[in-house]
Amino acid sequence: MKKIKIFKLCLLLAGVSFAQDNIWTLEECVKHALENNITILQAKNSLLSSEQDIVSAKGNFLPAISSNISGGASLGNIEVFPGEFRDREFYSTSLGVGFSQSVFNGFRNINLLNQSKLNLERNQYELERLKDDISLNVANTYLNVLFNKENLELAQSQVKFSKFQVQQVKVMVDAGSEPMSTLIEMQATYSRDIQSLTIAENNHDLALLSLSQLLQLPYDNFDVEIIQIDAPSANLIYDDIAPILNYAMENRNEIKVAERDIELARLGTKISKSAYLPNISMGYGFNASANFSNLTEDDKFIDQINDNKGHSINMNISIPIFSRNQTKAQVKKSKIQEETTNLALDQVKISLESTIQRAFTDARAALKAFEAAQLSLGSQELAFENSQERYALGALNSFDLEQSRIRLLNARSSLINAKYDFIFKTKVLDYYLGKR
Repeated sequence: MKKIKIFKLCLLLAGVSFAQDNIWTLEECVKHALENNITILQAKNSLLSSEQDIVSAKGNFLPAISSNISGGASLGNIEVFPGEFRDREFYSTSLGVGFSQSVFNGFRNINLLNQSKLNLERNQYELERLKDDISLNVANTYLNVLFNKENLELAQSQVKFSKFQVQQVKVMVDAGSEPMSTLIEMQATYSRDIQSLTIAENNHDLALLSLSQLLQLPYDNFDVEIIQIDAPSANLIYDDIAPILNYAMENRNEIKVAERDIELARLGTKISKSAYLPNISMGYGFNASANFSNLTEDDKFIDQINDNKGHSINMNISIPIFSRNQTKAQVKKSKIQEETTNLALDQVKISLESTIQRAFTDARAALKAFEAAQLSLGSQELAFENSQERYALGALNSFDLEQSRIRLLNARSSLINAKYDFIFKTKVLDYYLGKR
């Protein structure tokens, strides 16, 4: 298979030295988009969130530790002896510390940890998919600017030619060798060419505007590095679609995302099933207290803490018997989600294969169209040269000369369209081969 080097265009554009402040190369545009695109920034935040999910899932394996300190005071009169009341101040203090540890919860914790790790991996593939999409979009939008630039240059050359023709015919009319009607026709042609130039200028400006908006940059003074694109040739196209399909099915990020969704759904089923299994946990606690009153001779604080301390150890086993069909329903929903994700993967593969086959067919057709446009332009150039010679000899009128010129103009325009159409479509094939 002949290796297509369509992104040679990117390297060519990127290899140019960095231009002035507001002149952007393709490499700069792609880099800026990947660093500043809002969708990509959101995806990066999703990765950060997924990393914290892993931290949280790991925490489920650690004991929960808590402590408490409390104090109280009671003030007022108390009957010490019958009929004898005295002011009493009573203070109490207690403190404690304890921890609890899950020993077994139906493998829920390990599955939650695996799920969080897998979700991080899934989001990483999703980020790479977004980067691929945005890179292709930026490259295509950049090429669209170049495409409209070539059309603008063509329109400018036609206006110059028409203006020259008007000047020439005016001289001939003044000399009496051409009727005034010929000059009027040439002036009308000149007006149409100016109109076409206005349209071409607007299309070029809109293409620049689209690129600046895609990059989230101010449109004022925004421009791109203009590089002449070499004419494509047959060696820039793939001979066989099979390697493209095989690579895409094994390596495309959308496939990997769908595969991770299936694994996540399977883990979801395992987590749901954990509710059928018993939960075992254990805990330990320590408590101590001290009391003081103005009516008694209390021991020192440390002595009371030593005298009033206690320890507790507990184990809890919870065995589910009947959950009102809640667990059963959740497990069934999880299995349905598994089936849904499997179908989603099948759909991604079908869509991907269809897209690649269409792109492959379009690229081959675009090459044929380009080659035909080249032949047509060559023929029209010869035909126009012949028409000019005949017109100079008086064997051809101005109307027929203009028709010949229009056919030449259309041929040049068709060649530009065919060239960029081929470049666009071959770049899509590169995209599915992992060439950003």
